[in-house]
Amino acid sequence: MPLPTIATPTYDLVLPSTGKKIQFRPFLVKEEKLLVLALESEDTKQISTAVKNVIKSCILTRGVKVDTLPTFDIEYLFLNIRGKSVGEELEVSLVAPDDNETMVPVTINIDDIKVKEFDDHDPKIQLDDTLFMEMKYPSLDQFVKNNFDAEEGTPLDQSFELIAQCIDKIYNSEDVWSIADCTKKEVNEFLESMNSSQFKQIEKFFETMPKLSHDVEIKNPNTGEKSVVTLEGLSSFFA
Repeated sequence: MPLPTIATPTYDLVLPSTGKKIQFRPFLVKEEKLLVLALESEDTKQISTAVKNVIKSCILTRGVKVDTLPTFDIEYLFLNIRGKSVGEELEVSLVAPDDNETMVPVTINIDDIKVKEFDDHDPKIQLDDTLFMEMKYPSLDQFVKNNFDAEEGTPLDQSFELIAQCIDKIYNSEDVWSIADCTKKEVNEFLESMNSSQFKQIEKFFETMPKLSHDVEIKNPNTGEKSVVTLEGLSSFFA
């Protein structure tokens, strides 16, 4: 006689990028082992890959393409899956800002962590009177490649590569140029032809992009000084 099947609960979550409601389940013991091994490696790329694979397994709603989800969706999904799997509180140690050396342990409820959005964020960039550019968000793979693969070039090279991958299209009143149809050289030459003001608009897109963020008030036990520390990005919540 085969062993009985253990029922797994399901939960609803709204994706920050689209407002679409999806269903997910907690991760299983085999998936938890995968995550533990990745975390023990202290290799950010391995951690990110493990996070993506676990999310693929845990999302129950059909049609969700994890590989193309924005980074902030990936981070938000993982935190919530983790909360329903091993506990809805995170234990982190933060450095007290007043002396930059005292470690302060803090407990954070996962339900309190949200994706922060900025009012002045706009994926459409006006380059001049007639020419526009529409941006798309970096995926997890693009984020990992351009932030943690130091051997692939200088920070400037990596920045240009990330920007090029995040341009969706360039258009005016008569024509539309899809970046998917352009070569890497063509895109880089286009970016290099911009003036400083135009390039700053691209930088603003990334600076104001939605991000996983949470403010934590801590008290330095040695000085009694209270401070607010802002945690941003998935890795901050596993410090």
